[in-house]
Order: sequence, then structure tokens, then C-alpha cells
Amino acid sequence: MYKNLRWKVITILAVLVVFGGIGVYPLLAQAYGWPLPAWLEAKALKLGLDLKGGVQLTLRVNTDDAMRATSVSTSEQLRESLTTSGITGLTINVDPAAPTVFRVQGVPQDRDAQFRTAADEIASVNYDRNIQGSGNYEFKMKPTIERDLREQAVEQTLQTIDRRVNALGVTEPSIARQSQGDQILVQMPGVSDVARAKEIMGKTAVLEFKLVEAGPAPKDDLLKQYNGNLPGEMEILPGSGDESGIFYVVKKIAPVNGQDLRVARPGLDENNQPAVHFELKNAGAQKFGKLSGENIGRFLAIVLDQRVVSAPRLEGRITDQGRISGGFTSESANDLALTLKSGALPASLTYLEEQVVGPSLGADSIRSGVIASLAGLLLILGFMLIYYKLSGLNAIVALVFNLIILLGLMAYIGATMTLPGIAGFVLTMGMGVDSNVLIFERIKEELAASRGVRAAVNAGFSRVFLTLLDTHVASLISAAFLFQFGTGPIRGFATTLSIGLLVNLFTSIFVSKTLFELELSKRQTPALSI
Repeated sequence: MYKNLRWKVITILAVLVVFGGIGVYPLLAQAYGWPLPAWLEAKALKLGLDLKGGVQLTLRVNTDDAMRATSVSTSEQLRESLTTSGITGLTINVDPAAPTVFRVQGVPQDRDAQFRTAADEIASVNYDRNIQGSGNYEFKMKPTIERDLREQAVEQTLQTIDRRVNALGVTEPSIARQSQGDQILVQMPGVSDVARAKEIMGKTAVLEFKLVEAGPAPKDDLLKQYNGNLPGEMEILPGSGDESGIFYVVKKIAPVNGQDLRVARPGLDENNQPAVHFELKNAGAQKFGKLSGENIGRFLAIVLDQRVVSAPRLEGRITDQGRISGGFTSESANDLALTLKSGALPASLTYLEEQVVGPSLGADSIRSGVIASLAGLLLILGFMLIYYKLSGLNAIVALVFNLIILLGLMAYIGATMTLPGIAGFVLTMGMGVDSNVLIFERIKEELAASRGVRAAVNAGFSRVFLTLLDTHVASLISAAFLFQFGTGPIRGFATTLSIGLLVNLFTSIFVSKTLFELELSKRQTPALSI
């Protein structure tokens, strides 16, 4: 008997049982209603959008929003610095048509030098300053800064959407940047509530905490308090929910905002109504403590996406914890907590395209893919049996082992099966057969040279090993490039192909040779049907 043959057989059977249990049994259990433990069901092979159905969205990031927010922030910082220096009465506005430009008008001639010093400290890093006449200046964002900020806006949006979609519980979503610089492709398999998914993805979720300067009151009444001329550093924001027609006057710049959040979670308020509880980071807690401690008795506006969600009275100093309430439902509180945890979008989104793939189309794709795979398997079976006689059975068994282990490994690592992935399965079968053909032809050459059967089998496997290793490594390199530079479907193909190549080395060398050894060990005078 061949050395260690028993342990080789035990190893093969153990690998088959483990990966068959992980990859094949859950699929059969789901199809035929067999008992399936929850932990095993969680490991079941996941299907992609083209097989399971779902939604595909193409989004555009409106990077002008991020440019405008930067310009507003810089201009308001400049206004605050000038006010502290005693330079007031200036008109500072961001150009409505050019979000990278803001203008300052009305600088007193005798304070011009002081203005330039303040402007250099606040805006010189990101903006070029141009004189527009006596006492008037234009600040235009530098081209390199604009390019970097637009790039950052798209990347931050990509990461934020990824966190939000994953928090929704979508299985194996695909979120990738398109070749166009500001477009993002989102694929969500199995999603049925498309409207909710779009709302959560597209909600900018900019959270700000601002002191209420006036209100709540109708907008006209608030303007009358300021004689119809609202100060440049102030803005009027509407209330939300039941506060239709109610507005608040707040400062444009928020002392504390959503970037200071550590965590947000849904909960209940003192009236057992849905609310969102939050905790602040250390730096945010210090700012919030200072803000609340110095303004006890005043109202604090909790602003979400430019609407005042609630405006509670500050009864004492608040540091690292707080609550947002205001007519939430359980679902809206959950959604708000989710969007706050994932971070604010730096810019709004425009939905360019929406494609919904129905489950029936996915089922048809699966059926066609299975039929194609079975047809290929049967053709291979016929060829191997006719050309290599009983040795062809050896190749077929190794090939079936290959597919079972491949399914198990894909399920174990959490890979997603797509329609191109099924093509990878078919190609894997071809690679498996090709490996066996090389081995069998080498064995036939050794037999033709009048070597013994056992010596011919050993020589056939040992002398072909380096050839197989070389071809598989070359194919793996190609698959790696496909995965690195390809889109979602191409990556699915590359993943299946890569795993299939690794498994094929194990089955074509170790499994196939063990089957030969097992058969030859039963005979005193070995013979080979090949």
C-alpha cells in the first residue's frame, strides 16, 4: 500500500465534508426546506445583484455644495475676526453663481491695512485676494485647493454612503466610483424598499448646535425685529415637524456640529416618545460645555439639514451627552441615528439613473447559469470517459471535488456569486480538465516508454507539477489585475477564478493522485485503463 494513503484519504474526505457542509448543504436546504442552523445559514453563499435582484443607482456628487460651504465658513470666520478688531458694517457675501468666490465690500480706507492683515491670517492659505475697487475685495479659491477639495468631497461621500448602506443591513453591496470624477455607482442586492434606501443615502445629515438669537416666530415678525435688515452673520431657519410657519434666527457658524459626535443611537425621551441620544468626543464636549454653561436660560437650536428639529432651554451645563427629540417615529429615529453615526455628506446627491432588477430575472439567470454549467460538465464527462477510458472517472471525481470545495471556500470568505462568477465556475472546470489532460498524457508517455504502472503514475504527476504551477501562477496574476482594476462584475469573475485556480492545484495534484494510488493499491499486478 502506498505510504500514508490512509491519511490522504481521510484528509480528502474531511475537506469534502467541511466545504460541502458550508457551501453546498445551505443551498440545498434553502431549495428543499431542509433544517438549517442559523450560524450555517449566515455562512450561505451570497448572491449578487444580477442573481438575487435589487437596485442599482448612479449618483452624482454636487461638489459645488462643498465649495460653497468652505467659502461660507471662511467668509464668516473673516467677519468674526474683523468684528473682534472693531471693523463692522461690511458686506460679505458668497457669489451665488460661483461657490469658490466671496466678496467683501465697504472696507474703511483708514482700516484697510488692518483688514489685509486679518484677511491674510484667515483666507490666504486657500484663497487669492483681488482688489475690486476702493474698499472692495474679491477672494477666489486657488485652483489646486479647489481640485483637492472636490476630490475629497467625492471620496468622503463614497465612504459615507458605504457606511450607511452597510448599516442598512444590505448583503454584499457594491459601491464604487465611476470613471466620471463625480459619479458613484451603488448596487444593493435584495433591497425592496428603494425609497427608504435612497432617502438614507441622500440625506446630508448636517447636525449643528446654535444659540437661538430670536424666535420662534413667523418669518415676517422676525424680520421686523431687525427692521428688515438681518445682520450678515445671522440667518433665518425654519422649524420642522409640527412647527410649520415657525422660524428661528441663529448665527451662520455653529460652535458645535456633527463632526464632534462620537456616537448616536435611537431611544426614548421623558415622555416615552422616540428620540435620538448622542455622545460627543472630548473636544466637542469641552465646546458644548462652554456653550451651555455660558448661556443658561437661553434656547439652543438643534439644527439638522438647515431645519430646527428642536430648541430646548438650557437649564444647566451640558458636556458630553444630549438628546434630540421632535416628533420622531421609531423608524425615523433609527434612520436619523444611522445617518448621524455614518457622518454627514459633504455635498448633496443627484440621482442620475435607477435600475431595479427583479428576483424573477435573477432566478432566470441562476437557472441559465446552472444549465450551462451542467451541460459543460456532461460534455467534459463524455470526453474524458471516451478518450481516457476508466481513468476519466478519476478526472471527473477530482473535478466534482473541485467545484464543491470552490463553493465552500467562497461561502466561507463571504464572497458574492454573480453571473460573471458563474462564468468563472465554467472556466474553472476547463482548467481542471486541462490539468488532468496534461497529467494523463504524461502518464501515457511514461507507459509507452515501458515503465511500470506505478512508476508511470508517479512520474506523470511529479514531472507535470512545475508546468501546472507555472500556468496557475500566471493565471492568478491576470486575475489579480482584473480584480484591482475591474468593476464589480469583473471582480466577481476574478474572485471565482482565483479561488478556483488554487483549489484546482489541490484537486488535480493531491486528490487525483490519491485516487490513482487507492486503485492501484488493491491490485497485485497493477494495470491502468487510460
